[in-house]
Amino acid sequence: MADTVLYDVTEGLATITLNRPDAMNALNTELKVTLRDTLHEAAGDAAVRAVLLTGSGRAFCVGQDLKEHIERLHDDAVRAAGSTMNTVKEHYNPIVTAIAEMPKPVVAAVNGVAAGAGAGFAFAADYRVVADTASFTTSFAGVALSADSGVSWTLPRLIGHGRAAELMLFPRSVSAEEAAELGIANKVVPAAELAATAQQVAQRLAQGPTVAYAAIKESLAYAAGHSLLATLAKEEELQARAGASEDHRIAVDAFVKKEKPEFLGR
Repeated sequence: MADTVLYDVTEGLATITLNRPDAMNALNTELKVTLRDTLHEAAGDAAVRAVLLTGSGRAFCVGQDLKEHIERLHDDAVRAAGSTMNTVKEHYNPIVTAIAEMPKPVVAAVNGVAAGAGAGFAFAADYRVVADTASFTTSFAGVALSADSGVSWTLPRLIGHGRAAELMLFPRSVSAEEAAELGIANKVVPAAELAATAQQVAQRLAQGPTVAYAAIKESLAYAAGHSLLATLAKEEELQARAGASEDHRIAVDAFVKKEKPEFLGR
């Protein structure tokens, strides 16, 4: 595995760290391919019950590596083939899909700037712990591009259509404090406490009822695009799945005994 992404699995928690600190974790092809494949590995590993996504150095991820992108823009063969923006299909879409649809919770520990696709990855997570020194920016319009990495879907659902449109049409830096006010950040902590706090949050999820968490993620995504009646039917289906889980039986037995349940993730 390339060292542009660090991967560790401990006690059910997979920690994925973007690791190009000198480039503020800008997304070159190597990092994008490795991140995509690492997320798929975590999603398919039964030993992984939650994922913590973060960046090394002073940035979470500043988005596309523009140095690499400029080379493609000036490559006659790439332009002739109409493949200048193929990275959206090959990398960004699979990465965001893996984060959003993974049947286990994903926590983003936003340690610094999250811009463009980097912001999109954070928005796609289920929970965001943000350092008080961090910031977000959509940045796409600033380089004459539309949104990608799911931002046009995730951001309006976090903060509403009007505010999302504003931040996409007029890109600017959104501080951690404002991100909390808008609903982007779930928790803002001092930068020195970010790693420990995010680890605590993610570890709690890794020890929780994984089947139920997967059902909650699926129900939220489904409800965003369906009617009440269709959503009720989906809830019925997902509740049957969760109700048949071993963790549900463990939880009910523990409740009756007035004990704390020890979930197995199945």
